[in-house]
Amino acid sequence: MEEKSLRITGADKNFFNKITTTLTRILMPTKIGINGILISIKRNNLIKSYENYKSDNENYNKDELEKKYDTVYEAYLDSLDKYVMDSIYKKVKNNTASEFEKNAMSQYYEVTSLKENEYIEYKYRKQKYLIELDYKGVKISGKERLIERYQEFYISKMDSLYKSILKNYSIKVADNTDVYDSTKEWIYIKIFNTLQDYIENILSLKIQINYDQNLKDIVSEYERYESYTVGKLDVKDNIEKNMVLLGISRKLFTHSLPLIVAEQCYEKLLKDARSLVQDTKITTKREKAYSMLINLIEDYNIKLLSTKVYWDSPKVRDEYKKFWNKYKEISKLKENDFIEYIKQKEILFIKNDIKNLYKDKTDYSKLLRYYKRKLVDYGAIKVIKNKCKSQGKYIKIKEVA
Repeated sequence: MEEKSLRITGADKNFFNKITTTLTRILMPTKIGINGILISIKRNNLIKSYENYKSDNENYNKDELEKKYDTVYEAYLDSLDKYVMDSIYKKVKNNTASEFEKNAMSQYYEVTSLKENEYIEYKYRKQKYLIELDYKGVKISGKERLIERYQEFYISKMDSLYKSILKNYSIKVADNTDVYDSTKEWIYIKIFNTLQDYIENILSLKIQINYDQNLKDIVSEYERYESYTVGKLDVKDNIEKNMVLLGISRKLFTHSLPLIVAEQCYEKLLKDARSLVQDTKITTKREKAYSMLINLIEDYNIKLLSTKVYWDSPKVRDEYKKFWNKYKEISKLKENDFIEYIKQKEILFIKNDIKNLYKDKTDYSKLLRYYKRKLVDYGAIKVIKNKCKSQGKYIKIKEVA
């Protein structure tokens, strides 16, 4: 419907329609110029109000400054929204828009399509869209002082909007259980896409301009994420990339993406990784997928479960304590015998994941066999021959490891 609304019929236009179109084309530059001036004025007012609101000047009433800032912010958004509809929309409609303007209009429709069924998400995403659109214009202006002042507001407001968007997703995901729910697949995808968007557009900017000294703790993880932004990613790469995103989120979005939701996101990745190992037939690719799964199991247990305070039952908590104590014991080998440390750690992860697979309703029979072969190779288990003699005949029995 949106595409149809922007289509020009051309030959079917009558005389008055042709005149209207001509006048629109003539007046368009003036309209754009007026909107540009209004946006510039309201942007400057916004920056001043934001700076006053964030200042520690005791001579001003903080509540009054906040109220003024909110009012100016709303007026600023209105001017941007008007610019989209008065200028970009008309240029697209009259087939005079640039590729940037066409993309901007397409994104606008994408955001507004959420209004009816996902109003909360629409509310935050529309603000995000309008501010991003103006930020691109500010950068193009090349005015360094303006860019510097606007960035302070831009980063602060974007932080707030991303947290609100993720919190909205978290509410949708969280329920009475902390087990991954496949019926919410689209929400998990939105969470990962939002985290990726934040890291590429906001976190990268913060690191670039040295916005926050506390970010030094996650620079190495950000650089690790950057390695997944080059070239075409396969299924394994995408799972690894999302694993890195979750790791960073545990430091940046602990409240808007709480542990119970992050746990379900990890469960989704584990399910995807297990299926990949089980379904991959080429040996070299399967080994790479298996290595990725082991890293994911470690991330899940160390970065998330080790910080978990509330458990479903004392029994589950005690089981994890045993695992954690064993992991800490194995970690002591790291300095003196690194190869043995890797081996024992892998055995621990495999045995622990086997327990989880037996509880899962998914058929992981192929993965279980693969795991057991790994344990046999490491000498962690022995194989009992799968034949026995009964009444003078050999019959096969289930292999026991």
